[in-house]
Amino acid sequence: QVQLVESGGGLVQAGGSLRLSCAASGRTFSRYAMGWFRQAPGKERECVAAIGWSRGTTYYADSVKGRFTISRDNSKNTVYLQMNSLKPEDTAVYYCAADGSLHSVLTGTYDYWGQGTQVTVSS
Repeated sequence: QVQLVESGGGLVQAGGSLRLSCAASGRTFSRYAMGWFRQAPGKERECVAAIGWSRGTTYYADSVKGRFTISRDNSKNTVYLQMNSLKPEDTAVYYCAADGSLHSVLTGTYDYWGQGTQVTVSS
C-alpha cells in the first residue's frame, strides 16, 4: 500500500509560480512511476505530467509544456511539480498518482492517488 499526501497549493496571481509536493509512504517509492493530474469543475481529470521510476522519463501535457516541471527525490520519497507562468485556466484540484507502470499512470489506471490540493490562479 502507498499513501500519497499533496501539499503546496494555494492562490496565486496569473504569471506567478507554485511548487506542489507529493510525499509518499509505504512501499518502495523509487519503484513507482508518478504523475500529477488535475481536475477543474465540470471537466475531466487530465494528466499534466508524469515521471518514470527509471531514468527519469518524463511526460507533459501540451497545455503545460515549457511551464511545468516534474521531478522526484527518491531519498525523500517525494515528487514535485514546479508550476511557472500560471494561467487562470490552470485552476483545478491537483492530485498525484502512483503506479508500478508509467503506462498505467499515463492512461489513468494507476493504483494509488492522494486527496488533492487546490490551485487557484486569479486573473
